[in-house]
Amino acid sequence: MSLVINHNMMAANVARNLNSHYSNLAQSTQRLSTGMRVNSAADDAAGLAIRELQRADIAAFQQGARNANDAISLIQVADGSLGIIDEKLVRMKELAEQAATGTYDSTQRLMIESEYQAMASEITRIALSTDFNGVHLLNGNLSGAAHDGSGVTASGKLKIHFGPGNDAAEDYYYITIGDCTASALGVGNQGVQGTPGYTISTQEAAQESLVALSEAIVSKDKIRAHLGALQNRLENTITNLNTQAENLQAAESRISDVDVATEMTEFVRQQILSQAAVAMLAQANSLPQMAMQLIGG
Repeated sequence: MSLVINHNMMAANVARNLNSHYSNLAQSTQRLSTGMRVNSAADDAAGLAIRELQRADIAAFQQGARNANDAISLIQVADGSLGIIDEKLVRMKELAEQAATGTYDSTQRLMIESEYQAMASEITRIALSTDFNGVHLLNGNLSGAAHDGSGVTASGKLKIHFGPGNDAAEDYYYITIGDCTASALGVGNQGVQGTPGYTISTQEAAQESLVALSEAIVSKDKIRAHLGALQNRLENTITNLNTQAENLQAAESRISDVDVATEMTEFVRQQILSQAAVAMLAQANSLPQMAMQLIGG
C-alpha cells in the first residue's frame, strides 16, 4: 500500500470495523438490559411473529382459567342454595310423614300444613333470590336453549368460554340448571291443586305427598350431581389450561429470552474488539504524518 495523504484507507478500514463492533456491542447491551433476544422485528422477524401469537394464546389461556374459576364459584353458589333447599325438602317429608298417620286430627294437621307450606314458600324464595353477578341460577333461567349474551337478562344454558378459539369441542361448554322452585319440584300449594305434594292437610293427601316429596328430592339431587360433575370437569379444565399456558410460556421464552451467559461472552468479545479498533484507529490516523517527514526532509 502506497504512502498517501489524500486518502487514509487504513483508518477508513479500521473505522468500518469499529462501527461494526460498536453496533454489535450496542445490540448485546440492549439484549442484556432487556433480558430479551428479540427486541424488534429486525432481530428475528419469524421469531417475533411466533412469539406474539404465543403471547396472545398465553393471555387467552390465563383468562380462560379465570373464567373457569368464576364458573366454579357460580356452581358453588348454586350448590350451597340447593343444600338449603335439600334441608327444606327433608323437613317437608318429615311433616308429611307426621301428617300421614292417624293419630292426629284435622286441626293438628292444619298446624302441620302451615309449616309445610312455609317450607315450600321458602324453597321458592331461595330459588328466586339465588344469583351470581346478577345471573339468577335456580329459577329456570339457565335451562333450555343456549343464551347468546345479547339480552339484558341471562336465559338459557350458560356458556362458559375458556379456550383461545371458538370450537365447541375445545373452547367452551354449557352450565344448565333446572327450575328449583317449589312448584317446579311439585311440592306446596304454588303448584297444581289436587296433585300429590300440593297439601298435607288430610291424611290421604299427606300419604300421597310422601311419593311426590321423594321425587322432588331425586330431581334436586340430579341437579346437584350434574353441578358437582361439572365442577370437577372445570377443575380439570383449569389444570389443563394452566399447563398449556406454562408450556407456551416456556416455548415463548426459548424464542424471546436472551441466554445471559452466552450474550455476556459476546458482549465482552465485542467490547474488546471495539477497544482494539479505537486503539488501531488512533494509530492509523497518525500514519500519514510519516509523509510529512519525507516532505520536510
